Amino acid sequence: MISHRIAFPMLALLMLGANAQASTTEAFSHATWNELVSSHVTLLHQGVASQVDYRGMMVERKKLKRYLLSLEQVSRKTFDRWHKNDQLAFLLNAYNAWTVELILTKYPKLTSIKDLGSFFRSPWKKSFIPLLEETRSLDDIEHYLIRGSGRYNEPRIHFAANCASIGCPALLKEAFVGKRLEHQLDSAARKFLQDRSRNRLKGDELQVSSIFRWYRSDFEQTGHSKHSLAQYLASYREALGLTEQQTVQLTNGNIDIEFLDYDWHLNSVP
Repeated sequence: MISHRIAFPMLALLMLGANAQASTTEAFSHATWNELVSSHVTLLHQGVASQVDYRGMMVERKKLKRYLLSLEQVSRKTFDRWHKNDQLAFLLNAYNAWTVELILTKYPKLTSIKDLGSFFRSPWKKSFIPLLEETRSLDDIEHYLIRGSGRYNEPRIHFAANCASIGCPALLKEAFVGKRLEHQLDSAARKFLQDRSRNRLKGDELQVSSIFRWYRSDFEQTGHSKHSLAQYLASYREALGLTEQQTVQLTNGNIDIEFLDYDWHLNSVP
């Protein structure tokens, strides 16, 4: 039988170990990024689109760089211990914050993020991001860490990752956080689909953003479920403004899906 003198210290050590383990799995703080976007992102038309005050971001660039440095200091081992929602929030914020930093490297001498690329390499393929112990590109974050990892199987990331262009979904005016990620992704999806400049029914055609063409396979496979793009869009019939009859026509193939041209102009405040 263990004496109380021994049992209490042992219990204390066990509790200390449990607390230490819990502290390593707490969600990463995105408070600085939250401050930046809440101050320098303007939502348009009830939140379906946004503009970024890159001049204001430039003034607070040191703060942005501090946030980026904090992202860099997260090890892969620490990241892998987090809940999947915390991981995904971290990666989406990293993608958006590094995109803003990329724009600031040449702002205001550019009209599009594409101006930062070349004939041989797009801006998304530039390896300049120190993240999870490797130097990565924006494409690495989106297509390898998020889409290619097999961990998330979440098509709504395409309404959350912002490419600094008018054609992109709105840059959220707050940081993504794991405990609210489901709500944030659902809201981002519905807001984007409510934008009639990018998604609209016109006659016998449902005209939607080219995002649905580029990433069609993501929208046709959610988790372990397979479905058509029409079925995925029909699940957002209210956001798209479709009646029940139009929704049935869409899923039956009687409404064609067409993809609109993408507007690559910078999403900056005039």
